[in-house]
Amino acid sequence: MSNGGTPFVVAIIGAGPSGIYAAEALSQQTDVPVHVAVLDRLPVPFGLVRYGVAPDHASIRSIRNTLERTLEKADVSFYGDVTIGKDLTIDELRGAVDAVIYAYGAGADKRLGIDGEELRGSIAAPEFVAWYCGHPDVHPDIVGALVPEQDGQTPAELIATTAQAVVVGIGNVALDVARVLIKVPSELDDTDMADDVLDSLAGKTVTDVHILGRRGPAYTAFTTKELRELGQLSGVDLVVDPHDLHLDPSSEAVIGQDKVAARNLAVLTEWAARPATGAERRIHFHFWTRPVRLLGIDRVTAIEVERTRITADGYVEGTGDTHLIDTQLVVRSVGYRGVSLPGLPFDESTGRVPHSEGRVIRDGSFSLDEYVTGWIKRGPTGVIGTNKSDAVETVNSLLTDIHDGTLSASHDVRALDTLLAGRGIHPLGMPAWHKIDAAEIERGASHGRQRTTLAHRSELLAAADES
Repeated sequence: MSNGGTPFVVAIIGAGPSGIYAAEALSQQTDVPVHVAVLDRLPVPFGLVRYGVAPDHASIRSIRNTLERTLEKADVSFYGDVTIGKDLTIDELRGAVDAVIYAYGAGADKRLGIDGEELRGSIAAPEFVAWYCGHPDVHPDIVGALVPEQDGQTPAELIATTAQAVVVGIGNVALDVARVLIKVPSELDDTDMADDVLDSLAGKTVTDVHILGRRGPAYTAFTTKELRELGQLSGVDLVVDPHDLHLDPSSEAVIGQDKVAARNLAVLTEWAARPATGAERRIHFHFWTRPVRLLGIDRVTAIEVERTRITADGYVEGTGDTHLIDTQLVVRSVGYRGVSLPGLPFDESTGRVPHSEGRVIRDGSFSLDEYVTGWIKRGPTGVIGTNKSDAVETVNSLLTDIHDGTLSASHDVRALDTLLAGRGIHPLGMPAWHKIDAAEIERGASHGRQRTTLAHRSELLAAADES
């Protein structure tokens, strides 16, 4: 059990929703005394709530207020600007705490696997989202520094020279990207976007956004609320081909069982019946359409797409009917993928840490002090709230191991601090976050906004009074 009341010291790698929900589950239970250390490589907490949710979705972004309350608890400590694998190895961290929960998410993108994908103008949605959310990884401090994947062009430079954009994917992230691309800059002025981002968006020239889905409208991953939001944009025509809305037997089966799919189809059907208004900006939906290759020499100039259909066994195949869509920007929104952490078991085929009910599997058996939660556990699926039940499962496994005597308390709560101090590492705690928070609110107020995100690491550290 708890060794006479000595708290179990649990380190959580990742201060996004999955990590903080795990900290919440640990701190709310009363059977076992715990002290939780939540570590993140970034100077600030909240992960994709801060750097993945679209800035014009303020109600969803406000979830970080709830997450912050967990980090403020007496038995929870935040360690920002600490990189596992660089500042500390996994083994060193394990040697300073009683258990580790990996909750660092899925930081890479899935690829299309088509010719031309490496051309300038072809970017991953996670990269583009991180840019407009003000992530320091894509807002480097060095003037003129480039995001490697863009091979000479940043998202800011791309959108300034794009009239027609293509978004590949039919999930909420694809809708977020389309919405940010098509909105007039003034419609984003009241968001917390970084100054650099707003300045860049003010110069964008996008008139058309094409959204591609290789399956039909019954198979979209949109939430209906987010889909309807496109229909509320002023000065934008929504173009839907009624032929794309024809339901094959498999689609009819999906619609009959999935209420969200049925609602989405109803919205798209309504849009297909709308007469064009002659608006200067348009969003085009292309269902039963998959990308075949990107064309261009130095930069994307067009995308070749192919009509698709579903086979009798449920797979998607091409029909051979192809055509071109002119475009200067292709955003690949086909999912996130987990990446390995040095020293941690990792399944390359799934992009996840191998586990059973959150217990990490190392060398064919359970590792006695290692657990996993969130996207790096189950894959990039679900909504923010899905991480809560996922974290509870993992924490329950950890608590069961304590009760069974598999896991015992043997580390002082100060051991991690001593280890970091010995390396000359000075993590940013919640007081530092409060200073950053205040600085962002102050900058926002100076522009008549509630907040302005500090996008550069140097700005974040300066606001936290750290060099």
